[in-house]
Order: sequence, then structure tokens, then C-alpha cells
Amino acid sequence: MLPIQMVDLQRQYQPIKEEILSGIEAVLDQAAFINGKPVQEFTTDLAQYLGAKHVIPCANGTDALQIAMMALDLQPGDEVITPSFTYIATTEVVALLRLKPVFVEVDRNTFCMDPESVRKAITPKTKAIVPVHLYGQAAPMDEIMQIAQEYNLFVIEDNAQAIGGTYTSKDGTVKKTGTIGHIGCTSFFPSKNLGGYGDGGAICTNDDALADKMRMIANHGQSKRYYHDVVGCNSRLDTIQAVVLKAKLKRLDQYIDARRKAADYYDAAFANSRAIQTPQRAAYAGHVFHQYTLILHGVDRDGLNAHLAAHQIPSMIYYPVPGHRQKMFDSFGLPQYNLETTDWLTERVISLPMHTELDEEQLAYITQTVLSYI
Repeated sequence: MLPIQMVDLQRQYQPIKEEILSGIEAVLDQAAFINGKPVQEFTTDLAQYLGAKHVIPCANGTDALQIAMMALDLQPGDEVITPSFTYIATTEVVALLRLKPVFVEVDRNTFCMDPESVRKAITPKTKAIVPVHLYGQAAPMDEIMQIAQEYNLFVIEDNAQAIGGTYTSKDGTVKKTGTIGHIGCTSFFPSKNLGGYGDGGAICTNDDALADKMRMIANHGQSKRYYHDVVGCNSRLDTIQAVVLKAKLKRLDQYIDARRKAADYYDAAFANSRAIQTPQRAAYAGHVFHQYTLILHGVDRDGLNAHLAAHQIPSMIYYPVPGHRQKMFDSFGLPQYNLETTDWLTERVISLPMHTELDEEQLAYITQTVLSYI
């Protein structure tokens, strides 16, 4: 059996090696390292894949969120609603811009933002909602968009973990995650479902004015060279990363199918265990399984983690300290939050290896090792 990785990028690379190396060699020959032709080609391909009118590439997923919030003219002290149970980048950007993060609950079964918690958190200072499509599953966007419409709020989708995922609205309309709110943001960090071989990110929108503004912000706020209309930043996707992403985008649906097949295997293996709650697949969501995350009931999580490590199986705990308990927000004068579901999840979740190259022998070994401990 091959060694088990949390994410096996080496094996994923082999079938696309020649295509990527030839593309990188062309970039080196042409010396168009910034904004070369592959960047425009990848941007066009991604917009077509997502069904989005505009895609703006940038340097990473955190920059994508920052540029989105800057484009909405949010002012210091404005409140931005976000789940506490997510990676810190989502709320780090809120703090960086001196906005006020307002943490809300997630659903215990889907891990995604709870709309009722959002509604209760709205105040006159609320300006935006940032739902996170966590672990590869879409947040309940119908309800979130309805709340945003009622209160005239912006919606920025954090789609870093769910690119390629789908959302089916109550009217039957199917859209890609990241294209439902006013702005969608994603990351191309190497371990993501669509990952580069370095940092990268992108923003998408169907709003022409927002797209123009975000392009300016990402390029020092300039509409043309040396004419700076707004305060911006320097955030670009380099050409070599575009070569990698262009090759992988063509295979993204194939990669998603492989992840779903691995998730199906896990689901079946753990189906009869009362101690293990497998990820719920919401009826409205086309889950893409960036992570495969279990909820443990009456199980020593640290013990299981150590047991897996002793058998050369990696596992991860995403996220042991939720946003509302991070020291970085101490100076923001936030209230004492009572997020029971979030705290409950942080004590019980554990993620197993999930990637495109998992084979049946590896999956059998992983599941048998988990069950032997349970």
C-alpha cells in the first residue's frame, strides 16, 4: 500500500506533469511572469466554468476577501456577520480593515452558517454577510440572500473550500457556489480542490461596476497606469500559477468525482457506528468534499488522533479554536458570545484524509483503523 497523505499532490501531479512543464517552459521562454497570456486564458476559462460574468484573479484567497470588502466601501466600525466556525482568514480581513466582526452559529449537521442566527445578529450597523461554504458544502443561500435583501446587506461568499460545488435554489435554479451573492471569493492554495503550486486566488461577480472597481483595487487602485482612482493594493496571480490552474481546471469535475467516491466509501464504512456521525449532505448542495469531517460521539478524539498517527494515517482537527475565542479580537470590544453549537463542534470534529488519489486499499485501511479504535 502506498503511504497515506492528508492531501496527495505528488500523485495528482503525475498525469498532468508534461502539460504543466511545457506550459511553464513557455512562460520562462517568453518571460511574461506577471499577467501573461495564461492568466487571461485561465480567467476566461474559470468565468465560463462558474457561469460568472467577471472573474478577477489575485494573489491569494485572503486578498480576495479584502479586495471584495474594500470594493463595497465598508467603513471602520461597520459590522460584518460571519460564522465563528471557519478558518481565521474569513474574519482576519474584517479585523484588518477595522470593521467589526459579528460571529454567528453554524448548523450542527452541515457545519454551515445558520440563517436564524444571522437574523438575530443584525443591527443598524450591519453592512455585509460572509457565508462560508465550509468543507466543500454550500451554505443555505436562499435564506441568506432573503435576509440580505430584507435588510439591504451585501453578501460575500467565502468559496475557498467549495469551488466546483453547486447550490440548488428552491425554485430549481442550479448555480455554482461563489456566484450567488454579490461577490464570491476563492483560494488556490495548493491543498484546495483547485490548487496551484503556490499562492493564488480569485474574485467573481456579475456586477459590472463592482468588477471594474475590484480590478482597480487589485492593481494599486489604478484605472490606467499611474492614474490611481482609489486606494488599492498589489494582488496578482502570477503566470506560472495560471498555467497550473488552467491544466487543473479542465480536470476539476473529475477531481470532484474522485472525492465524492472516497466520501461514499467512508459513509458506507461508518454507517453502522453510533459513535461516528458522517458529514450530512444537504439536499440543496452538491458537496465537493474539500474535507471529510466526522463528528465523534463519546469518543476520545485525542486518543483516536494518536491511534491513527501510530498507524501512519494523518488526520486533522479543523478548527480547534473558533473565531470568537481568538485573542486577536480582544481589542475589538466584542461581546461574550454564547455559541453552543460552535463550541460543541470544536470539541468533536476530526477530518480524515481526503483527496483525488485515495484508492480502495487505502480507504479500507483508514476506515478499519478508525473502527478498531472506536
